[in-house]
Amino acid sequence: MSTLLPTTIVGSLPKPAWLSEPEKLWSPWRLDGAELAEGKRDALTLAADVQRHAGLDIVSDGEQTRQHFVTTFIEHLTGVDFENRETVRIRDRYDASVPTVIGPVRREKSVFVEDAKALRAQTDKPIKWALPGPMTMIDTLADKYYGSREKLAWEFATLLNQEAKELEAAGVDIIQFDEPAFNVFFDDVREWGVKTLERAAEGLHAETVVHICYGYGIKANTDWKATLGSEWRQYEESFPLLQKSTIDTVSLEAHHSHVPVELIELLRGKNVMVGAIDVASNDIETPEEVAATLRSVLPYVDADKLFPSTNCGMAPLARDIARDKMIALAAGAEIVRAELS
Repeated sequence: MSTLLPTTIVGSLPKPAWLSEPEKLWSPWRLDGAELAEGKRDALTLAADVQRHAGLDIVSDGEQTRQHFVTTFIEHLTGVDFENRETVRIRDRYDASVPTVIGPVRREKSVFVEDAKALRAQTDKPIKWALPGPMTMIDTLADKYYGSREKLAWEFATLLNQEAKELEAAGVDIIQFDEPAFNVFFDDVREWGVKTLERAAEGLHAETVVHICYGYGIKANTDWKATLGSEWRQYEESFPLLQKSTIDTVSLEAHHSHVPVELIELLRGKNVMVGAIDVASNDIETPEEVAATLRSVLPYVDADKLFPSTNCGMAPLARDIARDKMIALAAGAEIVRAELS
């Protein structure tokens, strides 16, 4: 990108109250049928508009047309039974009722391309689209068919690659894969996780991002983070592997986390999307706080490879709080941009 310190959100934005219950993660839709389809598209337009007005440089859909960042993609695949559900442990953190893989997983048509075309029509700025990562997908399912986490993840990676190529053809400039599971299953990451992620991104000309976070600000995540001690060093496991990978950009948490900032040095040479906005708090950062976070990482990442962003998605927040946090992100980046130039 030609802009120094291009700003972006990582994933979701709050949905309008007329579309789903506000300030609730994975809230059911309040519309159905044709009204739901129209409401989703209207919400996507509003999300693009609020990002532009906040001053962000890269615009995303804010995940307005999906209920859940993983299962919305899975719902469109064959081989997965949403009626036959089982309770599984998600990322070794909390129990959830999930659908079951009962046969070969297949993608019969694109899931997000029409939405991506609608977003492309909203702005001349670069646009980014998030997809679930293969390892995080398999951690959100019960498998009764493949009998191998690696094999199922590889199948998902192939389907994600098909989707990503269609998104690229629709005008998406940056494709992000969300892999919070990379912060938990370190042996899998080493043995096949990075290789499978590369399969999902294979052959793309669009910039590729992997987002690895400590989760939304929900109780299961905050309780887990309270057990991690004074330093969160989980990134130490995946960063050296990702530095050698074909993925262009790594997205990480920084502001109000206990991640030692020097771990970013392990990614030297990659683009780094640094979270300068805390999504687990209603407190709105000042531009100077954002600038301070960005200054703190500059010894470890070249300025032309730094992308200021949010720590994670903002779906559970109030819309005005999310808006003001984006305004602060853009203003804080502008402070540091001016200092660098």
